Amino acid sequence: MMSNIPIDLNNVNKKLIDQEILRVGMIAELDAISLYEQMAAMTQDKNIKAILLDIAKEEKTHVGEFQRLLLNRDKEQVKELEAGKKEVKEEVGE
Repeated sequence: MMSNIPIDLNNVNKKLIDQEILRVGMIAELDAISLYEQMAAMTQDKNIKAILLDIAKEEKTHVGEFQRLLLNRDKEQVKELEAGKKEVKEEVGE
């Protein structure tokens, strides 16, 4: 159900380890968001649903925290995110 760390962090270049740790953190948070939102969609209990959706929202904040740290450390990622935004705008107008 939950993702495994996609790489062996012991084999990562020490100069890049912090960036990879942040990416792994983002993966974990995205998994948690998916899990909580899926469970919220399944439950019939409005209180459980509310709590699950609130927790999922908090996890989205965590993704943002990890992303901000990553973008401060990986300028290529910043450039590629901007390129992705531009492509979507050109291809589908959003």
